[in-house]
Amino acid sequence: MSSVEASAPLAPPPPAGAVLRAEHITKEFGGLVAVADVSFDVPRHAIVSLIGPNGAGKTTLFNMLTGLYRPTQGRILLGDRDITRSRPDVITGYGIARTFQNIRLFGAMTAVENVMIGHHARMRAGVFGSIFRPPWVRREERETHARARELLTYVGLPETVFDRIASQLSYGDQRRVELARALASEPSMLLLDEPTAGMNPSESQVLTEFIRRLRDERKLTILLIEHDMKVVMGVSERVTVLDHGRKIAEGEPAEVRTDPLVIEAYLGRRER
Repeated sequence: MSSVEASAPLAPPPPAGAVLRAEHITKEFGGLVAVADVSFDVPRHAIVSLIGPNGAGKTTLFNMLTGLYRPTQGRILLGDRDITRSRPDVITGYGIARTFQNIRLFGAMTAVENVMIGHHARMRAGVFGSIFRPPWVRREERETHARARELLTYVGLPETVFDRIASQLSYGDQRRVELARALASEPSMLLLDEPTAGMNPSESQVLTEFIRRLRDERKLTILLIEHDMKVVMGVSERVTVLDHGRKIAEGEPAEVRTDPLVIEAYLGRRER
């Protein structure tokens, strides 16, 4: 019997307070099982980290949560809504936004224009409005432009580079633009894929504090993939650990960091 056929039956509806729930999620690519029978909940307004060694299946799981991949088996619930087979744009409309491990900005656009793209899901102008541009469409465009600048300020980008082409920005500033673009879609839940990658310890600390601000000031639920264990232990209220596509531990940071399976699979293993 295959791993898909052998999985346990689906669980009941999400518990009260869970904004997102993955139920027995499996993803196979041909004969390769990238994620195997993973279930976990993300409590509302919590900061949850997803950790594990390289190749553990973390980004594959993120890609299923945001509609880039469809699970081979299992389902994903956002509140009481089944989003397992929803398109990425539909999931964005439901309130989930994300950043990527490898920054994916439009390099030929300015920082402001990139953030305006992120607000597209909340704009009312359709094809007709874009072609004929009546007064209300032009007003919406002005408001979106102003909102983009506000978000860039909020994430700490210097105003002097707002109108600079994204590909000309420093790595750290590109990270800020990507975060502002995610916030522009007005999410209720934010998924961050290795947000401190490429940062020095001081920059990582600043971002850790900013993640807390995002949750507290904007009432967001945050799920992040992160390799920096200092960041994970400093910001997370709950940690889920994957190894070879399977969940091996879950709980509060202090509990997870002393789990023998976690020490063997992640904390005690040198990154390749």
